[in-house]
Amino acid sequence: MHTRNDWYVACTDADVTADHPFSSTVLGERLAIWRAADKVVAFEDRCVHRAAALSLGRCEGQNLRCMYHGLLFDAAGKVVDIPGQDVIPPNAQVRAYPVAVHYDWIWVWMGDPALADPAKLPTLFDGVDLDDYGVVNGELTFEANAQLISDNLLDFSHLPFVHAASFQAPLDWAKSPMTIKQLDNGVRFERWVENHTGFHFIESLSIGVNDTWMGYDYLVPGVLVMFVGCFPAGTARACDYGRPDFSKAIAQVSTNLQAITPVTEKRSHYYVFTGLHRAASGGGSDPAIVARNLEVTLQAFNEDKTMIEAQQQIIDGQPDRPFMPTVHDRGVTLYTRLKARLIAAETASHADAPLENAN
Repeated sequence: MHTRNDWYVACTDADVTADHPFSSTVLGERLAIWRAADKVVAFEDRCVHRAAALSLGRCEGQNLRCMYHGLLFDAAGKVVDIPGQDVIPPNAQVRAYPVAVHYDWIWVWMGDPALADPAKLPTLFDGVDLDDYGVVNGELTFEANAQLISDNLLDFSHLPFVHAASFQAPLDWAKSPMTIKQLDNGVRFERWVENHTGFHFIESLSIGVNDTWMGYDYLVPGVLVMFVGCFPAGTARACDYGRPDFSKAIAQVSTNLQAITPVTEKRSHYYVFTGLHRAASGGGSDPAIVARNLEVTLQAFNEDKTMIEAQQQIIDGQPDRPFMPTVHDRGVTLYTRLKARLIAAETASHADAPLENAN
């Protein structure tokens, strides 16, 4: 199950053209996402007349035309024209979802529209200004349940094994668990690796011995916000192994945002943008290095995809066979319990709501 009173990425801003809607599915619900004259709109992808796909419609300024029998909808979802019919029924309306354009992605609020809260959109860590980074975007589709992808991101001990060919993380990343903290809306992970030589997947950014810091928040409903940087040797000890001053990083400085969107029970979309700092080693100033960063990132996610899709097939064959937790599953446990509490609270709130038209 998933929380509904949250923002989910439905597509990228570039997916939505001026002329035609874009078809997306989130939490099993088909959406028609289209660009009105002054904003992006998300409708249920079902015409009120004969259940035609509105994603096959045509944008007409502030309105959307169903291209089956020509009904015209305004941006609120109301029918404003029925060709050949003067009277428009009062129930001639489709569901419109709250929408936000954030970090070049289209986010849709899947729950109660009255509770749609822009403050719940994820933001990068304090001290990270995207103007300082060369940023690129990518996406993948996993034939697997979104929870399996979340579990993967909540346990980075897999890095030296799944990503031996891409990120080339040392075995130390699996031997010592990260520092973990429960947040109100997720779980925070932080770690230092002292006397490190950095990640070597972008050779021109490799440096000598340093202290490498990685920190990320994994937030409900499935969003990861990350910062990684190499600092002068001795920095970890100097800041008592706490969070460093990001401006003191000397190389391989990157920020990362990842979002998982459950499409159906066993299909998920995975959206990512990754950015290299423009000043640190010149990484984000060189288009070739920025492109290489995305290439290796997507290579790593395809490594995850291979592992997780095979995992899903094995689970499907033995759905009642339990997992055996290890010490590295603490983040998974904290997140799963938090998500269960939030879903229970949503369910209770819905049950307590007054019935419409009650006598």
